[in-house]
Amino acid sequence: MTKFVVTQLGDITGIRPADWNRLAGQDYPFLKHEFLAALEQSGAVSPQTGWQPAHLLVRAGTELVALMPLYLKQHSWGEFVFDQQWAQAYQQQGGAYYPKLVTAIPFTPCQGTRLAIKTGYDRLELTGVLLDYIAQLAGEQQISSWHCLFPDPEQADILQTRGLSLRHGVQFQWFNQGLNSFEDYLQTLTADKRKMLKRERRRIAEQGITMLQISGADVTEQQWQVFFRFYRLTYLKHSSQPYLNPDFFRQLASGMPEQILLVFAIKDDKYVGAALSMIGADCLYGRYWGCYEEYKSLHFEACYYQGIDYCIRHHLKRFDSGAQGEHKISRGFQPVSTVSAHWFRDERFGNAVAQFVVREQTHIETYKQQAAGYLPFRQ
Repeated sequence: MTKFVVTQLGDITGIRPADWNRLAGQDYPFLKHEFLAALEQSGAVSPQTGWQPAHLLVRAGTELVALMPLYLKQHSWGEFVFDQQWAQAYQQQGGAYYPKLVTAIPFTPCQGTRLAIKTGYDRLELTGVLLDYIAQLAGEQQISSWHCLFPDPEQADILQTRGLSLRHGVQFQWFNQGLNSFEDYLQTLTADKRKMLKRERRRIAEQGITMLQISGADVTEQQWQVFFRFYRLTYLKHSSQPYLNPDFFRQLASGMPEQILLVFAIKDDKYVGAALSMIGADCLYGRYWGCYEEYKSLHFEACYYQGIDYCIRHHLKRFDSGAQGEHKISRGFQPVSTVSAHWFRDERFGNAVAQFVVREQTHIETYKQQAAGYLPFRQ
């Protein structure tokens, strides 16, 4: 029987990027060493911000066979899976909900790999090794729970097999059906929705706005400064502070420029809005957006139509434009299921959560089916 040894990393720079990425792969940008390191080195993720890195590595002898991003959390911000009511109920019973352990990509509600396991090794077995280590760690440090947010469907199934409760959610994503142009896409829509999209795109030109798509490698320092002001404004308009800072974007541009797409809106030779996306192997991930003024249809153009156009031209299969947004449905973004997996050291509380998510799933599935009924595609 193979002996596996689990170790923790309090800083992702404790492992060489090539070693981490050999397991994490290149297809999903958010698990790459460069992305996670940019979060940590910029200070966006740190004990001071309530995200203390505690990444897990599994070795068989000297061979790295599995890894998992892990954070000790002192709050539930930046997760996009809302468990504050659980925290309140836990504390009302006399327990301390925080700290908790979270396996996620900070501030990133995009499904993807959460447990990277080397080909040839048993995924169920190594998942069990990691879960056993987490349970032991939780007992030793009085940690209430472990939460795995937005794992891919295969990993979610394995976690459910290991006894974890799955909580379901809904996002809206666009799927490329082998299209050759944006006009081809318009022809898949009903007449009224086709007219709506054409009108929204036409308004951009009527306001004297042009759109510019720039690869990460070609973005200048001045353009990054402009983009960050837009990004920050999005938060300030909602009376909050942004999670990320300029250093994060600079490090991202330095470490993985080929996986960045920046879209600028320009009017009278001035930037008036911007949207940033990350590029995966077959998926475009829309992430950050901001503008000075609310020009008609600019949000739809910068955040959705430019992304759809990019996916078509570069033969990407999917456009994941982020969490929330029922207004995406009428523009062809289909409801898809997302999941999170949850384990509690207190078995009784864990059973109560398990019953809750089963009841909740019924409502989520009904909502998803109803949302699909509003899709704008021709029969």
